[in-house]
Amino acid sequence: MITCRKSYTDIPFAHRQHHHDGHCALIHGHNWGIHITFGCVRTDANGFVVDFGKLKFIRRWIEENLDHACVFNEDDPMLEQLTAVGGASIWKVYKVRSCSCEGLAEHLYAVFDRMVKEATEGRAFVVAVEVTEDSRNSATYSTAL
Repeated sequence: MITCRKSYTDIPFAHRQHHHDGHCALIHGHNWGIHITFGCVRTDANGFVVDFGKLKFIRRWIEENLDHACVFNEDDPMLEQLTAVGGASIWKVYKVRSCSCEGLAEHLYAVFDRMVKEATEGRAFVVAVEVTEDSRNSATYSTAL
Protein backbone atom coordinates (compact mmCIF):
# COMPACT_ATOMS: atom_id res chain seq x y z
CA MET A 1 0.00 0.00 0.00
CA ILE A 2 1.13 3.54 -0.76
CA THR A 3 -0.24 6.53 1.16
CA CYS A 4 -0.42 10.32 1.06
CA ARG A 5 -1.86 12.88 3.45
CA LYS A 6 -3.95 16.04 3.08
CA SER A 7 -4.59 18.52 5.90
CA TYR A 8 -7.45 20.94 6.41
CA THR A 9 -6.60 23.35 9.22
CA ASP A 10 -7.97 26.30 11.16
CA ILE A 11 -11.58 25.12 10.99
CA PRO A 12 -13.50 27.03 13.66
CA PHE A 13 -16.31 25.12 15.34
CA ALA A 14 -17.63 24.54 18.83
CA HIS A 15 -18.69 21.50 20.76
CA ARG A 16 -19.98 20.52 24.18
CA GLN A 17 -19.08 17.43 26.18
CA HIS A 18 -22.26 17.10 28.24
CA HIS A 19 -20.94 14.05 30.14
CA HIS A 20 -17.80 15.91 31.28
CA ASP A 21 -17.61 16.90 34.94
CA GLY A 22 -15.68 20.12 34.24
CA HIS A 23 -15.60 23.12 31.96
CA CYS A 24 -15.77 20.98 28.80
CA ALA A 25 -19.49 20.55 29.53
CA LEU A 26 -19.90 24.16 28.41
CA ILE A 27 -20.20 25.05 24.73
CA HIS A 28 -16.70 26.07 23.67
CA GLY A 29 -14.77 26.31 20.44
CA HIS A 30 -11.44 25.38 18.94
CA ASN A 31 -9.60 25.86 15.69
CA TRP A 32 -9.69 22.28 14.51
CA GLY A 33 -7.54 20.44 12.02
CA ILE A 34 -8.49 17.40 9.99
CA HIS A 35 -5.63 15.35 8.56
CA ILE A 36 -6.59 12.57 6.19
CA THR A 37 -4.25 9.77 5.15
CA PHE A 38 -5.28 8.17 1.87
CA GLY A 39 -4.15 4.80 0.61
CA CYS A 40 -4.29 2.65 -2.48
CA VAL A 41 -2.80 -0.49 -3.89
CA ARG A 42 -2.49 1.02 -7.37
CA THR A 43 -1.89 4.71 -8.11
CA ASP A 44 -3.75 6.55 -10.85
CA ALA A 45 -2.29 7.33 -14.29
CA ASN A 46 -0.39 10.30 -12.79
CA GLY A 47 1.16 8.16 -10.06
CA PHE A 48 -1.11 9.73 -7.40
CA VAL A 49 -2.87 7.97 -4.55
CA VAL A 50 -5.43 10.77 -4.82
CA ASP A 51 -5.26 13.95 -6.87
CA PHE A 52 -5.19 16.67 -4.20
CA GLY A 53 -6.70 19.11 -6.70
CA LYS A 54 -9.75 16.90 -7.06
CA LEU A 55 -10.57 16.71 -3.35
CA LYS A 56 -12.67 19.87 -3.38
CA PHE A 57 -15.66 17.74 -2.37
CA ILE A 58 -14.02 17.20 1.02
CA ARG A 59 -13.37 20.92 1.53
CA ARG A 60 -17.00 21.65 0.56
CA TRP A 61 -18.29 19.03 3.00
CA ILE A 62 -16.21 20.53 5.82
CA GLU A 63 -17.41 24.06 5.01
CA GLU A 64 -21.06 23.00 4.76
CA ASN A 65 -21.12 20.86 7.90
CA LEU A 66 -18.42 21.95 10.34
CA ASP A 67 -17.12 25.45 9.58
CA HIS A 68 -18.60 27.80 12.23
CA ALA A 69 -20.88 25.01 13.46
CA CYS A 70 -21.69 23.70 16.88
CA VAL A 71 -21.23 19.95 17.13
CA PHE A 72 -23.34 18.10 19.63
CA ASN A 73 -23.61 14.50 20.78
CA GLU A 74 -26.83 12.91 19.52
CA ASP A 75 -27.71 12.02 23.13
CA ASP A 76 -27.14 15.50 24.58
CA PRO A 77 -30.16 16.05 26.87
CA MET A 78 -30.13 19.79 26.06
CA LEU A 79 -29.90 19.34 22.28
CA GLU A 80 -33.51 20.15 21.47
CA GLN A 81 -33.60 23.18 23.77
CA LEU A 82 -30.26 24.54 22.58
CA THR A 83 -30.99 24.17 18.88
CA ALA A 84 -34.56 25.51 19.15
CA VAL A 85 -33.24 28.95 20.11
CA GLY A 86 -32.94 30.98 16.92
CA GLY A 87 -33.01 28.03 14.56
CA ALA A 88 -30.84 27.87 11.45
CA SER A 89 -30.33 31.64 11.39
CA ILE A 90 -28.35 31.33 14.64
CA TRP A 91 -26.94 27.79 14.68
CA LYS A 92 -25.25 25.55 12.22
CA VAL A 93 -25.75 22.31 14.13
CA TYR A 94 -24.01 19.04 13.37
CA LYS A 95 -24.89 15.94 15.40
CA VAL A 96 -22.59 12.95 15.95
CA ARG A 97 -22.46 9.95 18.25
CA SER A 98 -19.54 11.52 20.13
CA CYS A 99 -18.17 15.03 19.66
CA SER A 100 -14.93 14.23 21.46
CA CYS A 101 -11.75 14.51 19.42
CA GLU A 102 -11.73 10.70 19.28
CA GLY A 103 -15.40 10.48 18.29
CA LEU A 104 -14.95 13.08 15.57
CA ALA A 105 -11.96 11.21 14.13
CA GLU A 106 -14.01 8.00 13.92
CA HIS A 107 -17.04 9.77 12.45
CA LEU A 108 -15.04 11.66 9.84
CA TYR A 109 -13.20 8.50 8.85
CA ALA A 110 -16.52 6.91 7.89
CA VAL A 111 -17.75 10.03 6.07
CA PHE A 112 -14.59 10.62 4.06
CA ASP A 113 -13.81 6.97 3.30
CA ARG A 114 -17.19 6.59 1.60
CA MET A 115 -16.68 9.80 -0.39
CA VAL A 116 -13.14 8.91 -1.51
CA LYS A 117 -14.10 5.40 -2.57
CA GLU A 118 -16.97 6.83 -4.59
CA ALA A 119 -14.81 9.52 -6.22
CA THR A 120 -12.07 7.04 -7.17
CA GLU A 121 -14.38 4.16 -8.06
CA GLY A 122 -12.93 2.14 -5.20
CA ARG A 123 -9.27 2.54 -6.18
CA ALA A 124 -8.35 4.75 -3.19
CA PHE A 125 -9.58 4.79 0.39
CA VAL A 126 -9.00 6.51 3.71
CA VAL A 127 -6.38 4.86 5.92
CA ALA A 128 -6.65 7.24 8.89
CA VAL A 129 -8.16 10.50 10.05
CA GLU A 130 -6.40 12.59 12.67
CA VAL A 131 -8.37 15.38 14.30
CA THR A 132 -6.49 18.13 16.09
CA GLU A 133 -8.16 20.30 18.70
CA ASP A 134 -6.19 23.53 18.49
CA SER A 135 -2.47 22.69 18.37
CA ARG A 136 -2.23 20.75 21.61
CA ASN A 137 -4.55 17.75 21.40
CA SER A 138 -5.29 15.17 18.75
CA ALA A 139 -6.88 11.80 18.16
CA THR A 140 -6.55 9.40 15.24
CA TYR A 141 -8.95 6.80 13.93
CA SER A 142 -7.67 4.11 11.61
CA THR A 143 -8.67 0.59 10.77
CA ALA A 144 -4.99 -0.10 10.08
CA LEU A 145 -3.85 0.44 13.69
